[in-house]
Amino acid sequence: MGSAQPTEPIRFGASWYPEHWPRGRWPEDLRLMREASCNVVRMGEFAWSALEPEPRRFDLDWLADAVALAADAGMATVLGTPTAAPPAWLVDRFPDLLAVDEDGRRTTFGRRCHYCVTSPDFHEAARRIAAAMASRFGDDPNVIGWQLDNEYNRVCYCDRCRAAFQRFLAERYGTLDRLNEAWSTRYWSQTYTRWEQIPLPRVIARPGVAGPHNPGARLEFRRFVTDAYRRFQASVAEEVRRHVSPTVWLTHNFMGWYGGYDHYALAADLDLVGWDWYVATGHHDPYTSGLAHDLVRGFKRRPFWVLETQVGHANYEPVSNALDHGEARAMAWHAVAYGADGLLYWQWRMALGGQEQYWGTVVDQAGLPRPVYDEIRQIGAELAAASPAVAGSTPLAEVAILNDYDSRWAIEIHRHHRDFDYVAHLAHYHRPLAERNLSVDVVSADAALDGYRLVVAPALHVLTPERVARLRAFVEGGGHLVLTVRTGMKDTHNALLPSRQPGALAALAGAEVEDYYALEGPVPVVGPGLAGETTVWAERLRVIDAAGTEVLARFGRANGWLDGHPAITARGHGAGRVYLVGAYLDAAAQRSLMAGVVAASGVAPTMATPPGVVARCRSGGACGDVLFLVNHAREERTVPILWPGHEWLSGRWLTDEVRLPPLGVAVLTSAPPPGDGRSG
Repeated sequence: MGSAQPTEPIRFGASWYPEHWPRGRWPEDLRLMREASCNVVRMGEFAWSALEPEPRRFDLDWLADAVALAADAGMATVLGTPTAAPPAWLVDRFPDLLAVDEDGRRTTFGRRCHYCVTSPDFHEAARRIAAAMASRFGDDPNVIGWQLDNEYNRVCYCDRCRAAFQRFLAERYGTLDRLNEAWSTRYWSQTYTRWEQIPLPRVIARPGVAGPHNPGARLEFRRFVTDAYRRFQASVAEEVRRHVSPTVWLTHNFMGWYGGYDHYALAADLDLVGWDWYVATGHHDPYTSGLAHDLVRGFKRRPFWVLETQVGHANYEPVSNALDHGEARAMAWHAVAYGADGLLYWQWRMALGGQEQYWGTVVDQAGLPRPVYDEIRQIGAELAAASPAVAGSTPLAEVAILNDYDSRWAIEIHRHHRDFDYVAHLAHYHRPLAERNLSVDVVSADAALDGYRLVVAPALHVLTPERVARLRAFVEGGGHLVLTVRTGMKDTHNALLPSRQPGALAALAGAEVEDYYALEGPVPVVGPGLAGETTVWAERLRVIDAAGTEVLARFGRANGWLDGHPAITARGHGAGRVYLVGAYLDAAAQRSLMAGVVAASGVAPTMATPPGVVARCRSGGACGDVLFLVNHAREERTVPILWPGHEWLSGRWLTDEVRLPPLGVAVLTSAPPPGDGRSG
């Protein structure tokens, strides 16, 4: 498997579609890119019909010319396998390649990602185009990476997928007796006597209404979709890796919090991960995007690339407003501070036709720079200037938030309260940490926890013996653990555990859940240093270790069942500590709770900053720790700095403070640039 080179410069560029434009235009596009300090360009991910206009007749010369011209302009290339856009001739030959939706309707040609991911004909064609491209460009030193497909997202419900789902279940369970027992199929007389009887669990969702299919089947179907995409990705990756150097990396452009499959599973087979970042309607919120960056970085616990990011406005939104002047620059440095080693805009030039012809771009349909071009040029120059300090560095975190797709899916299958959203609940714990400038890794619930001092497990609904053992070892090793509502309720088959929440973690927490309540209105929660209310959800706790468990807060008057009962508990366990939070607190109370948790854990923030200013560090670069300060406020902020240092964007040596204009940025190291001669 290849790996990204840690000493590479920060990569900056855009998605470019030379097949859309006459060749005579290409040099001008590349000249404008180079003037903006672009050092990478992304091509090919939708060009299947241009690369293979007829079955097995390949036309790769135009792409080779584009790669060579980009190299002459000083830019490396990331090539995309064009499998997200199967051409008309392929669909014409294999019409059942088109996916079937949940209502049983076959999709029509004319969009993208219209394929059934289990189609053997699609797999064969995808491998063929990938092999043709990789054999042509595999030894080209100007091609530094490959993006496989584009934004996996289609879920198919055809008969072929049903048969594949049945085979998947047979491999997982071995016997129908095991499946029937795990899924409680005696309920509603669902017992299966042949694998072929098992349907695809189609669910046409209605808010607040549980789907009609068995919850075990529904959870397994999500796992099946993950497995199907992983198999497809592996088959294409195999063809590419057959031809490329081990230093050339493979990636995919994930979509942040998209929940159609387990991203940790798909990322495991890639060399680095990327994602596509769009604000869409409205403007950038640094804590929302910071959580997404932490998520994507946590897929492999390594720096990542933003393979697509918004440069102006979106295309499909009810109000497709543009970013404000200066907003793209603040966003770019925000991404780098959180671990981005590459930042590419989507897209370079506005297309004359097609579904996305209104999308914001760097140059317009006439090929002329839009007003944002000057800002892009500034970003590119700054990234080039600071790259010697940033390259090879990475964010380090002492705090982890566990993200579990099984738990998310199980809750989505049966929310019990229409407003209980797994991702929003996780964000509710991330935000007060991010506001305190704490670096956080969002990692799999099955990840190793070495090196963390504080772990938050929001709504860890699905609990396994392995997870229990890992969390127990973490606490016994001195770690601080936060368990929240809806934790430890289900097993891996989406069946209720035969014990009270939080399952086998109750002894560690020193408390258990006597009952849970979906709330119609807010309920007071009061304790020393904490006064607020819980909405959406509440869990009545019972202390089971009176000697070692402290009640941090109780419910106020509510429905009679909650009144006066424990809402939040804490229990010391050696040098470790476990919190059990049975409330979904309001924002102010949540900040108070997490401030106490952070203080007790001993985790220190990067630094204190004024409102709106985000501070993050990356470690391990040539100049030591790199401190990023990004002012997302629309007012000037003055920030005292931690130590005297070199500010890489202005070239100044700072001793005590930095003044950040609205949407301003500073990048500091205590060590000067190599050859500067100044001591810190």
